[in-house]
Amino acid sequence: MSKKVNQFLVIEHGKISTILGKDTSLQGTLSFKKPLQISGEFIGEIISDGFLLISEGAVVKANIKAHTVIVGGTVTGNVYATERLEMLSTGRVNGNIKTAKLQIADGVIFDGNCEMVQSEKG
Repeated sequence: MSKKVNQFLVIEHGKISTILGKDTSLQGTLSFKKPLQISGEFIGEIISDGFLLISEGAVVKANIKAHTVIVGGTVTGNVYATERLEMLSTGRVNGNIKTAKLQIADGVIFDGNCEMVQSEKG
């Protein structure tokens, strides 16, 4: 994880409390409150008001709705980041994205549509 991503995470959300490791493969519906990092494979649906980091090398086949999503791996499915979506240079998204704030690094592969929305902050 880059130093910039790590600093943002700690300042905005606290340290990652759960990591699904590289050798982990899960399927189903995933919900969480504290920051989560996926480094392995996940298939299903992800729903959270929290922070999600999809690490370089991770493979996620799911529709995602979370407060903040950082993509460094491969996502196949739609991503709705209610506050912020960041795609790192190693990121790949095959699906539509919807977010209030978007940052895309050089080298990202994105195949889908993008919709910018207002933040859901109250």
